[in-house]
Amino acid sequence: MPTVAFHTLGCKVNHYETEAIWQLFEQNGYERTDFEKTSDVYVINTCTVTNTGDKKSRQVIRRAVRKNPDAVICVTGCYAQTSPAEIMAIPGVDVVVGTQDRVKMLDYIDQFKQERQPINAVGNIMKNRVYEELDVPSFTDRTRASLKIQEGCNNFCTFCIIPWARGLMRSRDPEEVIRQASQLVESGYQEIVLTGIHTGGYGSDFKDYNLAMLLRDLEAKVPGLKRIRISSIEASQLTDEVIDVIDRSNIVVRHMHIPLQSGSDTVLKRMRRKYTMEAFADRLTRLKKALPGLAVTSDVIVGFPGETEEEFLETYHFIKEHQFSELHVFPYSKRTGTPAARMDDQVDEDVKNERVHKLIALSDQLAKEYAARFEGEVLEVIPEEPFKDGGEGMYSGYTDNYLKVVFPATEEMVGKIVKVKITKAGYPYNEGQFVRVVEPATV
Repeated sequence: MPTVAFHTLGCKVNHYETEAIWQLFEQNGYERTDFEKTSDVYVINTCTVTNTGDKKSRQVIRRAVRKNPDAVICVTGCYAQTSPAEIMAIPGVDVVVGTQDRVKMLDYIDQFKQERQPINAVGNIMKNRVYEELDVPSFTDRTRASLKIQEGCNNFCTFCIIPWARGLMRSRDPEEVIRQASQLVESGYQEIVLTGIHTGGYGSDFKDYNLAMLLRDLEAKVPGLKRIRISSIEASQLTDEVIDVIDRSNIVVRHMHIPLQSGSDTVLKRMRRKYTMEAFADRLTRLKKALPGLAVTSDVIVGFPGETEEEFLETYHFIKEHQFSELHVFPYSKRTGTPAARMDDQVDEDVKNERVHKLIALSDQLAKEYAARFEGEVLEVIPEEPFKDGGEGMYSGYTDNYLKVVFPATEEMVGKIVKVKITKAGYPYNEGQFVRVVEPATV
């Protein structure tokens, strides 16, 4: 039986797609093996969001070539899409497929085995207007399933290369989304995370269908689905209609990841983001009214070119005032090929680091304050895995509002919804006490 080994760099979408590519190999009689072992085929799913992503991708490719010089080395993903020639120039690389035509990967591998000529199968992603169907009926991680609903992005923010790596916005056919969701629920998943490159833009390329309708349909047409989480959504995509659907829904969770990037209007303009702080604040207020106790997590870029101390403080105060529950803080890093990399007044690294530390300290404080609101409450948690530092019989999992809880549980409870009382709030995790398993409603 031929073997295949995978290594995935980058975001959740890449991890989803690696699972989809594995399905194709499995259907063709391959066995999956560890990337550190010798394998017949190595698939490296690359990332290009930063220059470091490129560098890491190259290192992993070279590692695979060293592991087994006779293996077929296949490179896919965003870095493969934007820089196929750079990858083809690495000795030992055999097949390069970008962020489309993944379904043809096995054909290219067979072709390479016959002809022994390296294959560059990367096409112009900007011409692509159709969502590429990649099925993932189940995941190696058995507690939370991702469901990719769209591809690409039309925003062209000045710091970001991703539209060039992923192409323009294309949404997945709603019937396919519903079918895939039903399949995941039948496989035993209680929670589905809707994911994509620009998830909240779902449906903007359709005439008469949008994200709000998809959320409604998922709840109405997928019996047994207990939780829908949206992996990320822009403030501008939280329309009144979407908020109304969330307000009425019984399964959209009390957690939204809404990328802020900066809390200063002047910086947002230089980033070419499509909202003002006033509009962002308005959406947050409406959303928190629809979902009391809502956790809002966010991404922030610190030290964007030209960011002054005043602009940084605007960001700091906005985050503090609106009580985000956790932040992913990134120091701005130049991405070759983007307008921001060519801007004057790049911010000094020391200044960037100081600002990053200030925001991380604020994030830790806000995360503790948010968790403290739930001490003594009973919340629903899906146990995911044994908690290594907690001693025998301790498991960790997430509440609907994305609090990590560690509590005594058993292997049988993994992936099910259980009630847990938060006995001690904290960050990065809370301590809890098991109350009972929530029995699924019999149909």
